[in-house]
Amino acid sequence: MKIDILAIVAHPDDAELSCGGTLAKHADLGYKTGVIDLTEGELGTRGSVEIRHEEATEASKILGLSVRENMKFRDGWFKDDEEHQLKIINRVRFYQPDIIITNATKERHPDHARAANLVKEAAWLAGLAKIETLQDGESQKPWRPRHVYHIIQSDALTPDFIVDISGYVDRKIKAIKAYSSQFYNPQSDEPETYLSRSTFLGLIESRNVSMANYGMIEHAEGFISAYKPAVKNIFDLI
Repeated sequence: MKIDILAIVAHPDDAELSCGGTLAKHADLGYKTGVIDLTEGELGTRGSVEIRHEEATEASKILGLSVRENMKFRDGWFKDDEEHQLKIINRVRFYQPDIIITNATKERHPDHARAANLVKEAAWLAGLAKIETLQDGESQKPWRPRHVYHIIQSDALTPDFIVDISGYVDRKIKAIKAYSSQFYNPQSDEPETYLSRSTFLGLIESRNVSMANYGMIEHAEGFISAYKPAVKNIFDLI
């Protein structure tokens, strides 16, 4: 299956929190979008693997994703090494995305920065013909995406560009709230975490507003480009 935009991120809910509006908007524009979660989030304080799978399935429907899968790497312990790179190379070649979105390069959570580098390197290596990977016993053709973009997560990083998600914030928040085990729930007796504070979703919404100020629009998500972006027409920049 050819996917136009593929988010490859460390944990279920990383994509929803940081680029959910972008994914939903481009799905509505007719692009095929997808998410690959590297881990099942099994070390998370709240919820369980089974619950988070159910939540990811529901969030995927809300965002209109064409595909979602989980690599089942070890949460907290996966490595940026040849073994893990080859597994990601396989999925890059299988889905042939034009754009890959991955985690932030600078982050409070060590999995995020490690995933950012792992995915960026694998995306490049996927274009090398002499690296062999197999799918259903057949050799895969090399494929390198046109762009690799990093989301902005906990750290307040300056974006290289922003995507206008005006009109998509409610849908983004709905997808985030699909992860009911992870976010604020006054009925829950599970321990409070960074994500489950009552003010956390307000921080997400305020960031979408602050990012929008760069372009004098209502709401936006910011991205950092792994490579220098280029435009064919200077008026493509607004």
